[in-house]
Amino acid sequence: MPATEPEHIHGLFEQAFNAGDIDALVALYEPDAALVPQPGTIAEGPAAIRESLRWFLDRGGQISLETKLVLRVGISPTSRTAGRCGGHNAGREPAELGATTAEVARRQPDGSWLYVIDNAWGDLAA
Repeated sequence: MPATEPEHIHGLFEQAFNAGDIDALVALYEPDAALVPQPGTIAEGPAAIRESLRWFLDRGGQISLETKLVLRVGISPTSRTAGRCGGHNAGREPAELGATTAEVARRQPDGSWLYVIDNAWGDLAA
């Protein structure tokens, strides 16, 4: 099911992540999209985005997202989301990540919305 409004992407991301559905996660991004999976790192394109998201899924956690703001500017809205992700670190110890994200989505020709930029770390990404 595609996002029919930009704020729907967050719910679809949360559902796919919690189901461990990597294909559904990658399908939320444009082919030339960029993801900031870790501060100082940029994953560009489907293969790099898949690899980055797989790392998070492999930690076995669940994510919860709360849309805080959606600004519609032309065809590319910007949104901010507060997110928390629990799981395990590489040593299999419980770990929790949290950040306020910054994203840009673009309306597609079919009317759906996809991520162009997904900065999972917001202002912590520098």
